[in-house]
Amino acid sequence: MEKIINKLIENNKTISTMESCTGGCLVNEITNIHNSSKVLKFSAITYSNEFKEKMGVSNNTIDNYGVYSIETAKEMSKVISNYANSDYGIGITGTLNDIDPENITTNDNLVYISIYSKDTNNYYTKVLVVNKDTRQNQKYQVITEVKKILLNLLQIN
Repeated sequence: MEKIINKLIENNKTISTMESCTGGCLVNEITNIHNSSKVLKFSAITYSNEFKEKMGVSNNTIDNYGVYSIETAKEMSKVISNYANSDYGIGITGTLNDIDPENITTNDNLVYISIYSKDTNNYYTKVLVVNKDTRQNQKYQVITEVKKILLNLLQIN
């Protein structure tokens, strides 16, 4: 994460996050790095559909594709980027060994990741099968994947 933060600083770029199933684990990893305040504009933990919608995710997207979908993750990433006026927005949604009675799905242990680039208006996405034994380890598995995408996107070796 330190390489990512330093590259964002070097490129004068900013980042924002909207996390659901990871519950702030990503923003915690970001803020653990010295000088992260130079790049982190905003972070939201939107654990419920209600607050995803209050932040700007369309209820039509959630109704049509499900809250656990790449479409919702993409919308989360763009919404947070626009809300915070940041160069990159990250959206994460999915399930971690948990049945959500409000959002029944047949795809347990799938996490949907989207990174939106405002400069290019492109999305960088990944659907990840989480296979770790605890929720904490599953969250770190997701964050590791986010870091891989960012390292590639920012062209960091």
